[in-house]
Amino acid sequence: MAGKAKSRRDSKHRVLRRGESIRADGKYQFKYHVNGKPHFVYSWRLEPTDTLPVGKKPCLSLRELEKQIGYDLDSLSDPLGKNITVGELVERYLATKTAAKPNTLTNYKFVQNVLKGEDFNDKKISQIKTSDAKLFLIKLQQDGRRYSTVKTVRGVLRPAFQMAVDDDVLLKNPFGFELAGVVVNDSVTREAITKDQMRKFLKFIHDDNVYYKYYEVVYILFHTGMRISEFCGLTLRDIDLENKVINIDHQLQRTSDMRLVIESTKTNAGTRKLPMTDDVAQCFRAIIEDREAPEYERVVDGYAGFLFTDKNGYPEVAMHWEHRFNHMVKRYNDIYRVQIPNITPHVCRHTYCSNMAKSGMNPKTLQYLMGHSDIGVTLNTYTHLGLEDATDELKRMEELENARKELEKNKEEKPVSQKMFRAI
Repeated sequence: MAGKAKSRRDSKHRVLRRGESIRADGKYQFKYHVNGKPHFVYSWRLEPTDTLPVGKKPCLSLRELEKQIGYDLDSLSDPLGKNITVGELVERYLATKTAAKPNTLTNYKFVQNVLKGEDFNDKKISQIKTSDAKLFLIKLQQDGRRYSTVKTVRGVLRPAFQMAVDDDVLLKNPFGFELAGVVVNDSVTREAITKDQMRKFLKFIHDDNVYYKYYEVVYILFHTGMRISEFCGLTLRDIDLENKVINIDHQLQRTSDMRLVIESTKTNAGTRKLPMTDDVAQCFRAIIEDREAPEYERVVDGYAGFLFTDKNGYPEVAMHWEHRFNHMVKRYNDIYRVQIPNITPHVCRHTYCSNMAKSGMNPKTLQYLMGHSDIGVTLNTYTHLGLEDATDELKRMEELENARKELEKNKEEKPVSQKMFRAI
């Protein structure tokens, strides 16, 4: 019968742990494995209280080094996670996003698929420097990826690496830089159209024998600034014609697997009540009067009574209206020599915001109407203003200044009084 294995000890008769040993030169070593590959750390001392041999450079003890690398004797693993790959880090980060909306989850899956086709995905996160991160994003754009795609990929990598920093795995986030200046923003900005273009487009829709039936919708989008997903989610009970109020507390979306879902508004600020002008109220009234009640109302996550439905009775989504807008703009440009730019439901939203800004509306009021969580997003609307708007504003300021000077001039003139006349 084999005898019990003896414990290994050092010269001081201290029991050595699994993985610990002493080399021929008296130096302690600790062996551990990561992904099947052996790694070693060395020290002239086993415990922190040991005396350093004469002539040797100061160093941490072996037991301190073991603690520093976070080695777990029960599970031969890499508990600090420094050796996990970028792909593994992203997967771990996305596992924490349990409350993400369906469309957001689709974007996450898209980013993972992009990364899987890149060597960067298999790199150890501990080896990624800021320059590596920048060069990777530059490579994506040079390979033909659009700016929006690069921004989306970086939008996942940045918080994923920040999670590693927060977990004390990394000291610095290599993606903690501003994207501007690293890659070229070649995306096309969805600009607002002018009031004149808006009026001409609305008149065309109103008079067209094909698209006249969509006039009310186009008018509403131009004069409320609603997101198209918010408009598609409206039900009969959300339209209060008596008090002229639109209730917006949800949106209708269609997922990548073609399921209809009701989601909360894009941000908390998106939940709001919009006041209606008389014209907008009249448009809603016309839509409700013309609405043909389906054979039976489709219910989506408890919501029914949607304003527009397809031939199968299902509520229409953003894609339906985006296609219609494309057809309407194409028909307009086929007829008229003076072309109009591309108009989408979101351009209607930009146009509403710009028109309200130009009219002098208080920015905080406009922020509420638009459902923006950040006032900076609202203020960026002013980028739609051009030379003509600046000229008009300067003229208005000049008129105000002239009026002020005229008032001051009148104040300096002595008022007429009885003392100015001599009695005869």
